[in-house]
Amino acid sequence: MAVMDAGNNMEGEQEEIAFFWDCNPYKMNVKGHVMFAEKKITPGGHWMGIAGIAVKNKGMEWKATAETLATTSIYLFDGFISCWDEKYRSALIRPETYINLYMDENWLPLLQTPPFPEYTSGHSVVSTAAAEALTKLLGEPFHFIDSTEVKYGLGVREFDSFRIASTEAAISRFFGGIHYLPAIDNGVEQGKEIAQMINQKIKTRKE
Repeated sequence: MAVMDAGNNMEGEQEEIAFFWDCNPYKMNVKGHVMFAEKKITPGGHWMGIAGIAVKNKGMEWKATAETLATTSIYLFDGFISCWDEKYRSALIRPETYINLYMDENWLPLLQTPPFPEYTSGHSVVSTAAAEALTKLLGEPFHFIDSTEVKYGLGVREFDSFRIASTEAAISRFFGGIHYLPAIDNGVEQGKEIAQMINQKIKTRKE
């Protein structure tokens, strides 16, 4: 009900956030008898883009740049592994399927529902993990303008820290109608725990 109500009462800013963080690399479009796929960026690609923007803003030399990109990718990789392990353990039905079966057969989410289980939210897990990696390396506050999605026809969004950006990325999946709130909230905690685990296993040049 919470997901359906949010979708039915969507505000402009919430819709903008949902589309900005959609990051669906293979969105299917159907127009009449024509079906075609629209190529866009992945969630991990979006965060690697943010890492690239950050190192440019910082004016980092090549060794520090390589370290930042490599470290961010490690946090992302482990985030995806952990999240998808849970998805196929829990195998929870998506909001769109449940709502169509039991509440409103004509209801559609703002974003296209991904073809894999709901819990936990991949955006929440990997965005939190990546934000923790970048915060550890570059600190906070860290002001940046995220222009990663410009090449995909979207605008820019401005943030004062990586954690603020990751929080927005997480809640965007609720606005988009493809996740329940527990998947988002627990996904954020999952991302933090992954970051803590990796922090104990790898060392950066600053350490």
